[in-house]
Amino acid sequence: MKKNNVFELPSLNMSLSLLGMASQVEALKSENKKISEQAARTILKALDVKDNYTFGHSMRVAYFSLVTGMEANLTPEEMHELELSAIFHDIGKIGTPDAVLNKPSRLSEEEFQIMKQHPEKSYEILQDYPYFEKIAVNARLHHERYDGKGYPLGLKGEEIPLAARIILIADTFDAMTSTRPYRKGLPYEVAFEELIQFSGSQFDPNLVKMFIQGMKKEALKGEDEFFIPLMDRRFNKNAA
Repeated sequence: MKKNNVFELPSLNMSLSLLGMASQVEALKSENKKISEQAARTILKALDVKDNYTFGHSMRVAYFSLVTGMEANLTPEEMHELELSAIFHDIGKIGTPDAVLNKPSRLSEEEFQIMKQHPEKSYEILQDYPYFEKIAVNARLHHERYDGKGYPLGLKGEEIPLAARIILIADTFDAMTSTRPYRKGLPYEVAFEELIQFSGSQFDPNLVKMFIQGMKKEALKGEDEFFIPLMDRRFNKNAA
């Protein structure tokens, strides 16, 4: 019996020690998450000051993305990743010249090439945050197309991360439905038809279906605002 006790006691102590280490690791992860999210909110304030429209656009893209994520039955962890990826998908526009970013007319080919750099800049801004590795990748790839004709890497189909495929739909929908000084936004039903038309080429067709289903459910709620957890605030659904 004593011999058994001799072996059981160290084993118990080792188990308790491992549990303590695991608890410390989880606490460190949680603290890193808080620090990274606070830094992210600071970056977003800078974006809001530079370009209020892009800030509002990013919040709406996050909302549209989360609606799609709910229809796709994503896990809470996947929903959190999707939320942050959508919020920061255009953060690289901080480095885009104002003359290009705020041009009220069609961009020249040279200006379009400058604008196309913003996903890479988003990646550069986010990649050094320990908690944001996947978010940085999703932001980098949100202009990849389902048919492989997107940028910056020309990925195709499910080679593109799920979050990036969702964000492309949400991003395009907001661009179509937002009213700008030089044009009026499209009605939702017209924008839905545009998404359907380009399903299988520009967009993941299954995700388009989920997006439209989710948005129609949202419309039935009759709410004028949506909530973004990271920002801990509500935003107006109508694009200014």
